Amino acid sequence: MSTWRDERRADKAAEAEEARKNAAFNAKLARDERKAEREEKRTDAIQRRRDRAQRRQARAAKREKVLTPGNVYRRGTLILVGLSALASLPAQIMHFVAISWMLAPIGPAVEGGAWVMAAGVAYADERKLPMWVRWLLRGLSMSAAGFAAHINYDFGSHLEGLTPDQQAAAGLGLAAVTLGGPLFFEVRQWVITLVEKVRDPKKRAEEKEKAKHERERRREFKDVAKRAKQLMLAAPFGTLTKQEAFDRAWYDIEGAPPAVTDSVISSRIAAEKRVADALATSERTPEQVAVDLLLADIFGAPGGDGGPAGGARGKGSQGGPQGAGGGSALGLAERPGEGPGGQVRKGKGASRPLSSKTPQKPLTEADIDTVRRLAKELGDPAKLSHSMVKAAIGGGTADYLVRLRRHVQNEEK
Repeated sequence: MSTWRDERRADKAAEAEEARKNAAFNAKLARDERKAEREEKRTDAIQRRRDRAQRRQARAAKREKVLTPGNVYRRGTLILVGLSALASLPAQIMHFVAISWMLAPIGPAVEGGAWVMAAGVAYADERKLPMWVRWLLRGLSMSAAGFAAHINYDFGSHLEGLTPDQQAAAGLGLAAVTLGGPLFFEVRQWVITLVEKVRDPKKRAEEKEKAKHERERRREFKDVAKRAKQLMLAAPFGTLTKQEAFDRAWYDIEGAPPAVTDSVISSRIAAEKRVADALATSERTPEQVAVDLLLADIFGAPGGDGGPAGGARGKGSQGGPQGAGGGSALGLAERPGEGPGGQVRKGKGASRPLSSKTPQKPLTEADIDTVRRLAKELGDPAKLSHSMVKAAIGGGTADYLVRLRRHVQNEEK
């Protein structure tokens, strides 16, 4: 009996524990659902605030874009133009209807003519038509507007039931709005055209320079420009550029590549002949001169300190005395076609051996001090070169420069 009761109590306790767990789970589930709902509502509220902020920003950006000075001016001018048309057109119609109802279309025709011609000016500016076309359209527009203004002034100044001052004001007002509309539109078009011109000054300057170059080229080379035009017209449209046509025309007229003429070729041949004659007189080639200077800079003049001295003086007065014939020591050491043994050049006679008795100019203290300072700046006398010594003292013969450099180098040793 006690066993059944114990089992019954255990079952009831288990049932109670199960009910408690179910209640706790349901309560937790309800809390989670409420929390999820709150999170969802909070997320929705945040998203709504973000959407409102984005819409406000979009409206502000749109207002900023729409209310720029340029847009306000363009749209405001169109509004003024529309108001002036609304004010002047009824007076035009009433004026002609008072004469006869069949004349009713004259008013809109006169007023519309002024506006159509004004729009034609804008279209001509857009298409870059010649200036005379634009001024013709402006003249027609102002003529129609002036005629309409005269009619409106007459109509307003004779309105019945008004005092003379009121009639004058009405006439002047109608005439002003009749003329003001086309004038406002014309000024608007002028401003837009000027803004377009100054928007890209670099591009405009480039186009201006290009046009100037084309004009000067046609004026300078008339025959070539005429031939280039013939080539452009003879070729299918778009197959030949202006530069290609000009290059071909130049070759047809001058028989040479662009910028080359028979006079240029003659001048070049004459200059080359003068250079060849000068080299033949000196019996040396430019390649030989360059090689001799390089060897002198690296190894010094032939013969060392006791070698020959000669040649023309440099910029300074420190160079050694000139040798026989006035050539440099390098030039007299060995001429083209002459070997060490003084062989005879064909057609030139015997070689002229260099005299070893040519006196050498002694080194001056001023030159020695200058080269010493240069060696001190370089930090090592061994870095002294033939060209450095020559530049430091202002020139001189190769033998003098070599002896001066070696003297300073030997002092340091």
